[in-house]
Amino acid sequence: MTLSQKLLDLAIQIQQIPAPTFAEGPRGEFVRGLFIQEKLEDVSMDSLGNVYARLPGKTKKAKALIVSAHLDTVFPAGTKLHVKEEAGKVFGPGIGDNSIGVAALFGILWALRERKIELKHDVWFAANVGEEGLGDLRGMRGVVERFGTDVIGYLVLEGLALGHVYHRAIGVRRYRIAAKTRGGHSWSDYGQPSAVHELAALITQLTQIRLPREPRTTMNIGTIQGGTGVNVLAAESKCELDLRSEDPAALAKLVSQVEEIILHWNHEGVRIQAEIIGERPAGEIPAEHPLVKAAVSCLLEQGVEAVLTTGSTDANIPLSKNIPAVVLGITAGGGAHTLGEYIETEPIEKGMESLVRFVELSGS
Repeated sequence: MTLSQKLLDLAIQIQQIPAPTFAEGPRGEFVRGLFIQEKLEDVSMDSLGNVYARLPGKTKKAKALIVSAHLDTVFPAGTKLHVKEEAGKVFGPGIGDNSIGVAALFGILWALRERKIELKHDVWFAANVGEEGLGDLRGMRGVVERFGTDVIGYLVLEGLALGHVYHRAIGVRRYRIAAKTRGGHSWSDYGQPSAVHELAALITQLTQIRLPREPRTTMNIGTIQGGTGVNVLAAESKCELDLRSEDPAALAKLVSQVEEIILHWNHEGVRIQAEIIGERPAGEIPAEHPLVKAAVSCLLEQGVEAVLTTGSTDANIPLSKNIPAVVLGITAGGGAHTLGEYIETEPIEKGMESLVRFVELSGS
């Protein structure tokens, strides 16, 4: 069996274990069992649910490389995790984001051992929780807290990112906004405020804020809910707001504008509450950094064009602390975060070759 097929089989096994954010436990235990089976050292699981294992290098005092992949998916409990293979593709919710990323932790290990490559430095493998949605990168915060700054850096694996080298982190701020009123009957209490109407008006005003194209800055209302019936003046309505920017100063300005509107939304009988539910700090390393150059070189060796890019990933945490980090992918695909998610099988070999080569080069 080829390394690619072995990796794909493991990715499907992982994909079949539900792992919604905040409920990654069973998948984490599965990965922990595999680390033990592979006879890696210092296998453990922390209080957050992150799973760790160490591949020792030849030089005891050498800095370690941390290789991570997030365990969680966006799909809620009860999602049917059917897998279908056809025409060089494998379809399945979470197969690319990030089941094959987690499997690649083992793919790297298998390749190093098969080729008898002995590294000077330790490699710590980390399968972490809380990357998606309201997980707010809590798993990676724990990983970085554990290892601190005295490391070579971080290699973050994202299944569908082949060809992209993420070395800049987008800053993100997320809010849950609630409008509250007394409510009432749509006929007899007409004229009294409705929480749904108020929130809709507030959202309209927020979305009229002019956003810069450069640096790229975005706003999105991702969810909205409220009310109890068609003939009821809603007593409560909520939405979730996502703000992003490539530039910390631009994000700070947008945050200030949004909070100013919310703070001064004064209407009799209406109360607006806003709470921060997520914050992903920005950061970056230059394109000339040795880890970025190594990532580009390893992709080019496999005939894959390397694109330097920006993203919101687990790498936000080390990058925001001036710790070197890059994100690399395993294969191509599409439909991420949908039930039609898929990966392409042919590019897996090139993706894995580039990762193994990166791990080998990173300590030199």
